[in-house]
Amino acid sequence: MALALLAVLFAAIYFEAARAEYGDVVINEFSDEAGMRPVVFPHWFHRVRFRCKVCHGDLGFKFEAGGNGINMLKIIDGEYCGACHDGDVAWSIENCDLCHSGIPNTPTQVHHSTVQKLVATPEPAAEAASEGEQ
Repeated sequence: MALALLAVLFAAIYFEAARAEYGDVVINEFSDEAGMRPVVFPHWFHRVRFRCKVCHGDLGFKFEAGGNGINMLKIIDGEYCGACHDGDVAWSIENCDLCHSGIPNTPTQVHHSTVQKLVATPEPAAEAASEGEQ
């Protein structure tokens, strides 16, 4: 009984749609070309935890959406997001959908609207599995 309740709770959390908030940054320099959804970077989520200099000074992020040339090779090599998303400080990069959650073809931008929808609705597991068979 407890295991079933735990499974339902996990499913509810796992399949909850990601959301974009005011100030989030959509990063789509290479995602569309690679067949991935754009990244929605939760800027204020990170800003609440770290001072600006941590990312914009120590890690070298420019103060310009799209100005960094971030790609997965750099992240895997421990640059930019990969400095913390290494599996020790924060989740590792194998959890693609946690970052790549944007609506395809959304250009790189800072999200300045509370009504603009930037985040794609996750596909149910059954649909994703059937697409993989095709």
